[in-house]
Order: sequence, then C-alpha cells, then structure tokens
Amino acid sequence: MDRVMGGGILPLVLASAGVLLLYSILRRLGPAASLQDAVVVITGASSGLGRECAQVFHAAGARLVLCGRDASRLQQVVQKLTARSPDTHGKTRTPSTVIFDLADKDTVEGAAEEILKCYGQVDVLINNAGISYRGNILDTHLSVQREVMETNYFGPIALTQALLPSMVRRRSGHIVVISSVQGKLAIPYRSAYAASKHATQAYFDCLRAEIERYGIPVTVISPGYIRTNLSVNAVTGDGSKHGVLDKTTALGSDPRDVAQAVLKAVRQRSKDVVLAGPLPLLAIYLRTLWPALFFRLMASRARKEQKPKDE
Repeated sequence: MDRVMGGGILPLVLASAGVLLLYSILRRLGPAASLQDAVVVITGASSGLGRECAQVFHAAGARLVLCGRDASRLQQVVQKLTARSPDTHGKTRTPSTVIFDLADKDTVEGAAEEILKCYGQVDVLINNAGISYRGNILDTHLSVQREVMETNYFGPIALTQALLPSMVRRRSGHIVVISSVQGKLAIPYRSAYAASKHATQAYFDCLRAEIERYGIPVTVISPGYIRTNLSVNAVTGDGSKHGVLDKTTALGSDPRDVAQAVLKAVRQRSKDVVLAGPLPLLAIYLRTLWPALFFRLMASRARKEQKPKDE
C-alpha cells in the first residue's frame, strides 16, 4: 500500500496528464465548427467580456441576440457593431436585443420566448452575465449571498432550461457558461461568488452528461482575472458596491483575448476550459492532490488580508 500511495502515484498522475494532453491536441487538430449564420445569444452583452464576445462572434459571421438590463447600453453595442466593416464573409449584420434582468426569475421565461422569436432558433447560448462579491462572511447579510446566487447561478440555469427544449427538438445547439477559476477554487473573502461559481460548474457538468445523447455540447469556461469593471461593480457584505478596481483585476487578461478564447472553445466544442496562469492551475491541482497544504495556504492568505482589500 505504501508503494502504491508513494512511488506509484506520480507515474499515474503523469500518465493521466499525458493522456489529457494528447486528447487536447487531437481535438485541436479536428475540424472546427463554422459560426457563419449561427444564432448566438450572449447575456451580459452591454459591457466587459460580453461586449467583447459580441464583437468576435459578429466578426465570425454569427447572427447575434444580445441580452442585458440596460437598453441604451445594448444599443450602443449594436451601433458599434453595425458601424464596423462587414464581417469576414462580407456581410453587415444588425444584432437583435432582448432586455431583461437575469436575476428576476419571473422574466426569464418570457425573455427566452423573445429570444426564440428573433431567428426561430438558438445555436449557441453564452451565459456570460454575472456579478462579483467582496466581503467577510461574518459581516455579510444572507440577502447578499442570495442575490449573488440568483444572478450567477439561478439566472443562467433558468435561461438554459427555458431554451434547452428547442435545442433538444432540433438535436442541435451548444450551451456555454462563463464560470471562473473560483468555480474550482474557493479563496477567502469571495464566499458568495465562489459558491455561485462552484454551483454553476456542478450544474453544467451534470447537464453535459445528460444531454450528450442529443448531440448538444456543453462548455464551461473558467477565466482568471479579466480587466473589466467586475470588481468595481461587486457587491459587499451589506449590499453596497465595492467601487474599487482591484490590482488583480487591473493586471488581469485583456477581455479581447478572453473573448477570442471563448470563440475558439465554441468552435472546437471544448468541454472544460481554464483560462489562467500557472499559479491558479497549480492551485487547482494542489486542491485535489494535496488538500491539507492548500487549506493551510488559504488560511494564511485570509490572515494576511484580514478583511477585503485592494488585492
């Protein structure tokens, strides 16, 4: 037993990593899905990563349905897209818009009906909208935990479940969700956000297995920090806005690069994509292979921060 747990575990890990690497290479060599004329729905499309996704999918020839709460900001995105040069296939397309609040469960089903009326079908649903959180659990109202969960978890699954039957009937479609590295790692002072993203990861992993027989892929994309206003708009323990651009966010990935990675994942029908540097990836493996050390590191991080700070 000692030999298996000691000397035998490393070869097993290396062999598994080798198999995964080979599988990844073979998938990249396979044919990429065309997005010409595909109907792509993007939530949270008025700003940040959603707006950048709108640009790259528009350029790829997709017919867009842009969703968000702010009609004027969505219209600005539409105007910018239509003012640009035609897409790679020489066509100028005007995206459709559907205005609704993803956190309001009473409006999601009606919004799904509006989305389907735009083009009669949905080929790719990109669940991107979400909010972040900064706070100490001891000082955080339960209502804030619920608010983050409603937006980041219940909203996307409500929209997905409303649109999914139409995909199943056609035996065609693609479900995409923008999760986070914090859907795989829980770090101090991010409880509501990390919990919502862990739940998201679990739900869409289950969904992937259940609808595989219909030929509908499910892609979970887990970025690290992105240079957007997510931290500025994050809620705190009392429900107020964080109002600070965290250093980690300011130094994060360019949202245009992340949008291109989302486009690539959709074209390759990837199942699970982590868009992060070596340290987050190492932490993910450490959480699985050496949890005791991971927990000690997180406790040390919590002691150093003591309360949410501009990281």
